[in-house]
Amino acid sequence: MAGLEIRDVSVRYETGAAGVTAVDGVSLTVAPGEVLALLGPSGCGKSSLLRAVAGLEPLAGGQVLYDGADVGRLPVHRRRFGLMFQDGQLFPHRDVRRNVAYGLETLPLTRPERDARVTELLELVGLAGYEQRAVPTLSGGEQQRVALARALAPRPRLLLLDEPLSALDRQLRERLAGEVRAALVETGTTAVFVTHDHAEASAVADRVGVMDRGRLLQVAAPEELRTAPASDRVAEFLGLRA
Repeated sequence: MAGLEIRDVSVRYETGAAGVTAVDGVSLTVAPGEVLALLGPSGCGKSSLLRAVAGLEPLAGGQVLYDGADVGRLPVHRRRFGLMFQDGQLFPHRDVRRNVAYGLETLPLTRPERDARVTELLELVGLAGYEQRAVPTLSGGEQQRVALARALAPRPRLLLLDEPLSALDRQLRERLAGEVRAALVETGTTAVFVTHDHAEASAVADRVGVMDRGRLLQVAAPEELRTAPASDRVAEFLGLRA
C-alpha cells in the first residue's frame, strides 16, 4: 500500500546472557499525509519502533515498507525519512538560516531557492525574520521550531518525531503540539509522533497507537480511544479507569 507499512516488526536488544524484546510483532499502517502518534509509558517500545523504522535499530523480525517497497535493508540516508528528537540536535555554530538549510545543501537547488525555502518554513513555524539569530540565544520552544523547520525543509516522505516536546514545560508543550500539527497538515507531511502524553497525542495526531510492553494494544482516532478503549490497560493508561 502507499505510505508506511510495518509488518510484524520485532526489535530485540541483547544484554548479557538474556535478551530483551523491546518491540514484539507490531503491525500498523500510516497513510500518505496522515499523522499517527505512538503513545505509551516509558519502556513500552514506542521509541525503539520509531528507530527501527528510521533504520537506527536493526529488525529482529518483520518488514518496514514505504509505498510498497521494503526499506528494511536501506541505510538511514537512503530512506528519505526525516528525524526530529527531544533535544532538537541543532548546530550551535550555525545561525538559524544555516540550520534550516542544512538538509537542502545536498539537493540540486540554487542559493536563492534554498533561501526561499528557509524563509517559507520559518514563516510556517512562526519564526519569520529569525534567519540570522544565533541558536544559543533562542528559547527551548524556539529551538524546537527551528528543528521542525529543518526536518521539513527537504520535504521528507516520512517524518519521525521522537518525544520532540517532552523537555518543555506543560503550557509550552500544549501550545507547540497544536503548532506542530498545523505545520504537518499545511505541508501534507506523513508523520509518526512518539509521546508518553495522551493529551499531546490527541492534539497532534489523526490516529493514536497505544503501546505497552512492546505490543500494540489499539490504534484509533483520539475520540474513539476515549469512548471505546479496547482493553482495561488502554483505559487505565488514558486515565479513564482507576
